[in-house]
Amino acid sequence: MVVLLLWLKLLLLRVLFFDRIAWEWIAADVAPVLFIMGILTVITPSRVRTAVYWTFNGILSLLLFAASVYFNHFGSVPTYLALYELNQVFQVKASVESTIQTIDYLFFADFVIMAIYVLIRRWKHGKAYPRERERFSSRNTRLAHMMVILVAILGGFALSANSVNSARGITNELVQAESAGFLNYEVVAAIKVKEDNNLIGTGDIKDTIAKIDELQASYPYSSKAAGTAPEYFGSQKGKNVIVIQMEAFQNFPLHQSLKGQELTPVLNKLADEGFYFPHVYQQIGPGNTSDAEFMSNTSIYPIGTLAMSTGFGDRELPSLPRLLRDKGYEAYTFHVNQVGFWNRNELYPALGFNGYYDKDYFTNDHFNAFGASDEQLYITGVEKLAELQKKGTPFYAQMVTASSHHPFQIPDSFKKISVPDELKNTMLGDYLTAINYTDYAIGTLIEGLKKNGMWDNTVLVMYGDHFGLQPQDVPPEQVESALGIPYDSRISRFNIPLIVHVPGMEQGKVVERTGGQLDILPTIANLLGVSLKEEGYTAFGHDLLNIDRNVLGMRYYLPSGSFFNDDILYVPGKDFADGKAVSLDTLKPVSDFTKYQTDYEYILKLMNLSDEYVKLLPQR
Repeated sequence: MVVLLLWLKLLLLRVLFFDRIAWEWIAADVAPVLFIMGILTVITPSRVRTAVYWTFNGILSLLLFAASVYFNHFGSVPTYLALYELNQVFQVKASVESTIQTIDYLFFADFVIMAIYVLIRRWKHGKAYPRERERFSSRNTRLAHMMVILVAILGGFALSANSVNSARGITNELVQAESAGFLNYEVVAAIKVKEDNNLIGTGDIKDTIAKIDELQASYPYSSKAAGTAPEYFGSQKGKNVIVIQMEAFQNFPLHQSLKGQELTPVLNKLADEGFYFPHVYQQIGPGNTSDAEFMSNTSIYPIGTLAMSTGFGDRELPSLPRLLRDKGYEAYTFHVNQVGFWNRNELYPALGFNGYYDKDYFTNDHFNAFGASDEQLYITGVEKLAELQKKGTPFYAQMVTASSHHPFQIPDSFKKISVPDELKNTMLGDYLTAINYTDYAIGTLIEGLKKNGMWDNTVLVMYGDHFGLQPQDVPPEQVESALGIPYDSRISRFNIPLIVHVPGMEQGKVVERTGGQLDILPTIANLLGVSLKEEGYTAFGHDLLNIDRNVLGMRYYLPSGSFFNDDILYVPGKDFADGKAVSLDTLKPVSDFTKYQTDYEYILKLMNLSDEYVKLLPQR
């Protein structure tokens, strides 16, 4: 009975993950259950066997429930490595709770039914249960029972092994998980991690860098002749730099109004006066916000299995803070949460920051679960940076906002717009209200910088860390109806703003080039007159002001092998040929994408080399 129940639960998980049951692969679900239950039967005394079966059922049910909630939030099938980040859940409790769907509780329905059955049975018979007859009393019956158990163990193991072996050759993790089954997919993930870990501490990083240089030289990012000076190079040399990483900030609200109310007036003005990059996309891994911090500061791809702050916080990471500290800058980072969240107490030293300011440095105005509002973030930030200004020390400051964090519910006293009745008590209405406040708070930062004489000597960079709206919570049609704009559940969702405001720029410029979070460091470095080539710096992104074409990979929230180029978003199937492509311009499917296969092969090689590179970086 327990085997049957667990099989049904795994089939339910298939529906929740993939919106279907692929019947040709369902045996892969029951195989590991048969194997584990067979082992438990052999090693467990008969008197406690039922309790052990139901304990196993309970543990696996809890894991399946957690996996479904994880998938709802991240759009990726979790592996056992997600347990490393379990301590983060309590920090974002409200966000996680809002992700749970009613159907997720079906994983525990059998326990409710069994509890009712036991209570009814106890009520009918009292405390004394009828003594059950000894099962398998005859020798032949016991032998038949053992044969069944042996077949379950050997058959379950063989079928699981075959499923694991077949799935390992598939690049797309979603297809991999669907073909292998959830439990076997965990084994696939463990094998990959073991293979990846074999790279750590082996090989020569100089050889890896040479392979990276050779591969990138094969992709013509720019048509400019070698030796040509990059445009805007050094135009902001010696200027202060403030980078604002905006929580859950997508690009679509920019230059939009809701019932006559401009949603992002501050960012709109900054975009009109500076460099605005409307086609930039998130590239984060499992570390979400912390991975965005990692990427913008290193131009290195995050691995697809573990938050970079957790897996590489013990390294000496090449970074923009280190590059600028060598030029006389001081580098600090500001975040209103505890620094231990996402292991930032390790990440920030790894990135080379001089120091950080976390929760205790900000006045808690009880904005949301993190405490202080963005306004308080900027008040403290300006105060600390003004001290450096007085010393004549140029600074690099990173400010990580939290006021627009999921589930986007902000106190009424902080709201700056009102939403129409049809959007009240909806996630879209809450999201637009939170985004509008985030924009307003940036305006208070600008006022503080001007008041303290820093505005005319500061490069201000703003970008989104990742998407905010999930399709199951906010269907594209709702966005289109509310704002009158086209919206795609992938392209529009992963599209984040990037704005670089520089002093003295008389006319703003819209840069149409496709880009990603990896491109932020090279773009800033160019403006500051820092030549990555002369510094011997290995970057996996490129200066968006000086390239003619671009391609960037994404492998979390989308499967490995997915990429954006200047024309399409491509998502693979089992391989390239059975993948799907969508036009970035029209948001319509592209049927013939064969000419982009070289981009697919290139980006897979580049991401693999990025993994190899970061694993060879020295420990601190």
